[in-house]
Amino acid sequence: MQVRQCVPADVEAVTALYDKVTLHLEQTVNYPRWEYGVYPSASTVETAVDAGVQYLCEDGGAVVGAFILNDDPQGAYGRGEWKTCRQPGEFLVIHTLAVDPDRAGQGIGRYMVRACVEYAAARGLRAIRLDVVPDNLPARRLYEKMGFTFAGEKDLERGIDGIPRFALYELNF
Repeated sequence: MQVRQCVPADVEAVTALYDKVTLHLEQTVNYPRWEYGVYPSASTVETAVDAGVQYLCEDGGAVVGAFILNDDPQGAYGRGEWKTCRQPGEFLVIHTLAVDPDRAGQGIGRYMVRACVEYAAARGLRAIRLDVVPDNLPARRLYEKMGFTFAGEKDLERGIDGIPRFALYELNF
């Protein structure tokens, strides 16, 4: 497996992965409350690729995972009960982490999160932060097993219907 930054030629494959994941979630348990064709969507991927913050995980040429890694918390992260005070520019934020449902349980999520930590540490950053829908138990378990610390459940003022609060996590290094 390898994680790499997406290029414009990857937009279709990454969008297809997010669509597959979203349809699976809508048919089972939609933990992150994603909506097919709305979020994440081709537009989400295109915008992230253009900004240089969309990544994919591939195995044997197949896209098996994807995520966005940037320095934009997209909300009132100052409300978090962070264990360590970090200023903007000292941490990165993981968004929209997804694994192909046909490959669930194979360590792909852990592999991608480790890649995020290694990327941030290699650039002299001090932490990774993220937020999840509070009842997204699979994501919460993943991050907790990887050493992330819970930093409270807060309203991030994102104005997303049906998601008034987010569970915040951080990993300092």
